[in-house]
Amino acid sequence: MQAIGANELCAGLGIWQEDFLVTSVATDSREVSQGGLFVCIRGERTDGHQYAQAAMQQGAAGILAQHPVQGVPEQRCLIVDDPLDAMIAMGANYRKQFSPVVAAITGSVGKTTTKELCHAVFSAFGETVKTQGNQNNEIGMPNTLFRLTKQTQYAVLEMGMQGLGEIRKLTMAAMPHGAIITTIGQAHLQQLGTRQNILTAKMEICEGLCDAAPLVLNIDNDLLAQADVPARLQRVDVALNRPAQVTAAQIRTEGEHTLFEIHDAQAGRYEARIPALGRHVVADALLAYALAVRLGLDAQRAAAALAYYEATGMRQRMTQCDGILVIEDCYNAGPDSMAAALSVLADRRCRRRIAVLGDMLELGSHEAAAHRQLAHDCAKAGVDVLIAAGRAIQHTAQEAQQLGLQVYYCAQAAQAAQVLCR
Repeated sequence: MQAIGANELCAGLGIWQEDFLVTSVATDSREVSQGGLFVCIRGERTDGHQYAQAAMQQGAAGILAQHPVQGVPEQRCLIVDDPLDAMIAMGANYRKQFSPVVAAITGSVGKTTTKELCHAVFSAFGETVKTQGNQNNEIGMPNTLFRLTKQTQYAVLEMGMQGLGEIRKLTMAAMPHGAIITTIGQAHLQQLGTRQNILTAKMEICEGLCDAAPLVLNIDNDLLAQADVPARLQRVDVALNRPAQVTAAQIRTEGEHTLFEIHDAQAGRYEARIPALGRHVVADALLAYALAVRLGLDAQRAAAALAYYEATGMRQRMTQCDGILVIEDCYNAGPDSMAAALSVLADRRCRRRIAVLGDMLELGSHEAAAHRQLAHDCAKAGVDVLIAAGRAIQHTAQEAQQLGLQVYYCAQAAQAAQVLCR
């Protein structure tokens, strides 16, 4: 973070009695540095107000809080209604100092993979800041904005949500030049009730886009194919399974890489290679390529840069152990991501396929049906043995037994590990 005046950073939130330079913003008192600003946030487990005095002792120049805090001088404490909204406001104020090309990504599944593919592409053209991990909420996205400098040419921002109105706040702060919506799935059904409501929440990303900005949509997804995009934006359709502006052909594997040809109705045809497996990753790569090219980057260089993609976290990590290939793909368990992971397993040539699966969460009233469908996805993928661990996954285990799969049901993950090691 480049130093910025406290009153400039906190414009719209209040006025500090004594202005000072802010060199960092932290919501964890252990990460406070000299000249930093500490934001007190009440969480499920702890209340940041309890650590405000300690943050001052560690060198914090000021505290944002919802009420006065003992041990913090009045002139070094700014009272705000909602610290999370304050984080977004500060992110917006800081972002206004710089002029990078900003790309925003949201969707039910594939956000982080698409973000990493975008980072690979944009980095080939200049210094690029990206969301770290999956820090895509009211804290994570402002923290990404705070990493912008005058040298930053591109910023790739992942935007998540739990309900309506949240992406609107994030996109209005980020002011992106273009955006991607990866898919509308079943994640967050517990909070939003229907996929149509999820679409409405994701489409809020349009509100922060400037006129003529590209909105890239994966129209293999039924709801995105029918999405009503504001006329002031440039709609860019991408698909693997239907006609679109950007598609892929000749998809094939070579070791642990996937090769394919990009067919771009606007820019031509280009060979591409990604160090990952699965058609779903090809779809994400097309989204990243399409956004970069519609933002004015060279198509051939953008296609070539996909080869620099690096998977993060526990996504499609492959390890050989005593002749057994282990595919670790357990970052996020939802109906769409489970089906995608199983499709990778299905494409592997092997003597026996074993799937170790856990519960899918936040499905609300759709929980039982989604878990039963997962059993059919396992059967379609050619799974020979299913090891199921958790509560809701019982529905999958019962359905899989009916389908003729060999099933081991375990209440706890530790039991599943024991079964797997037999």
